[in-house]
Amino acid sequence: MDPAELELPTDAQGPRPPPSALSEPDAQVHSAGGDSGTMSHDTEIDMKEVELSELDPEKQPMAAGAEKNGLVKAAGGTEPAVSAKFTGLSKEELLAAAGGRGWARARTALLLLFWLGWLGMLAGAVAIIVRAPRCRPLPTQSWWHRGPLYRVGDARAFLGGAGQLEDLQGHLEYLSTLKVKGLVLGPIHKNLKDDLAGTNLQLIDPALGSQKDFNSFLQVAKKKSIHVILDLTPNYQGKNSWFLPEQANATATKVKEALSFWLQAGVDGFQVQNVENLMDASSFLAEWENITKSFSKDKLLIAGTNSSDLQQLLSLLESTKDMLLTSSYLSSFSPTGEHMKLLVTQYLNNTAGRWCSWSVSQAGLLTSFVPAQLLRLYQLLLFTLPGTPVFSYGDEIGLQAVNLPGQPAEAPVMPWNEPSLPDTSGSMGSNMTVKGQNEDPSSLLSLFRRLSDQRGKERSLLHGDFHVLSSSPGLFSYVRHWDQNERFLVVLNFGDVKLSAMLGASALPASARLPAQADLLLSTQPGREKGASLELGSLSLGPHEGLLLRFPYEA
Repeated sequence: MDPAELELPTDAQGPRPPPSALSEPDAQVHSAGGDSGTMSHDTEIDMKEVELSELDPEKQPMAAGAEKNGLVKAAGGTEPAVSAKFTGLSKEELLAAAGGRGWARARTALLLLFWLGWLGMLAGAVAIIVRAPRCRPLPTQSWWHRGPLYRVGDARAFLGGAGQLEDLQGHLEYLSTLKVKGLVLGPIHKNLKDDLAGTNLQLIDPALGSQKDFNSFLQVAKKKSIHVILDLTPNYQGKNSWFLPEQANATATKVKEALSFWLQAGVDGFQVQNVENLMDASSFLAEWENITKSFSKDKLLIAGTNSSDLQQLLSLLESTKDMLLTSSYLSSFSPTGEHMKLLVTQYLNNTAGRWCSWSVSQAGLLTSFVPAQLLRLYQLLLFTLPGTPVFSYGDEIGLQAVNLPGQPAEAPVMPWNEPSLPDTSGSMGSNMTVKGQNEDPSSLLSLFRRLSDQRGKERSLLHGDFHVLSSSPGLFSYVRHWDQNERFLVVLNFGDVKLSAMLGASALPASARLPAQADLLLSTQPGREKGASLELGSLSLGPHEGLLLRFPYEA
């Protein structure tokens, strides 16, 4: 038979490749195993070839005869092409290169630059610290240093003419809006008129409530951060607040026992009035302050007097350290700028180093001592002097006492809404009520709140230094400043005509020198734009106008 006519065996996958396509080992297997063995083995080889063809070329096994390390066998049997593959330097070669002169010099230069840069930064930091102005240490302050005190001598009148201690809790939120730090309450103890035996300083007047009511009031006040100062003036309903002179020792003993009792109950301080009528007042005040402070350094004693004589006031203060004194020292129905300047500077000079308090009386209203056109000016004055401002209820709205003919003077009723009592003066209206002024941004109440808020958040006004300026006759002007904080300039015109300020600042330290311009924080009169920059060289004030200006610290 002709060899060309021979047919190659086939399997299920198709014709078998020609013998020339078989590798030598495969041919041997085929010849030795017969047809059956050949078909099985060839099928296995074909399946492997399909699987290999589906793999990524880079993942396929290297073909037989291929070379590694960059040697690729050329197609067609030509000589393999050689491509160099970088394998890096050995450890010995790297060490030999690093030890060369060039690299050694480079390392030395870089190390030197690093240390020079580090030392330069260190020297710069030290220079900044040394040249920077040092901050003054803050003074130790208690709660009565940080805001005004608010006196409620007659709780019923404050409540609107009727009410008890439990009703007083509802007005604590109002006091919070005034930024009040302390409420001076009372007297509210049981007092039979001119009867020492029937007076009990440790018992709440039953007409006002019970001990339980008072304790509840104390807890609510503490939650609102309002400290309660209890007035213990013994015979407050009688002719002499301290009974008869021969009863002074017995009265003082009652006060001493009451101090311990109420301190245990949780009050934050005490007030006694009319101490000028108390025999040997200085020694008694010193003893009572010791009792108060021995319980806690954060407790306060306030003494009140009707005196306006500076020497008498100093004698009351000399035996105490932290006691506050309210008096009629600043009361004057026709004050001038020069007179107010003299009063303030004399008081501060004679009480140097002592924390002061400022008021126009020990218990009365501002309107009883200050003309209506000067009420705003006095509010600005009391809030910006160095010390604690002390007000009576109603001072924030200009409340006036009403004295009916033939009748004893009574505490004026606080007009929360429309007045419930007939207006005998004919001047009472909605603009004189708390509600009416609360809705008016230009009201006296709004001014009070702004001043109280400003004082509470500025260190220069809280505890800053005080320097009086020279100015035009009729004006009283001064600067308040503290360390690197904003400075405040206060200019007050007590006269009834417009005046040019003509400020002089020769006595000011360099750190508080006046700039050419200052920003207006507020004016007691309408018409001024808040935040306006005013030229101090040409500053003028209207009649009864007060200005509060601020300017930044400059090193």
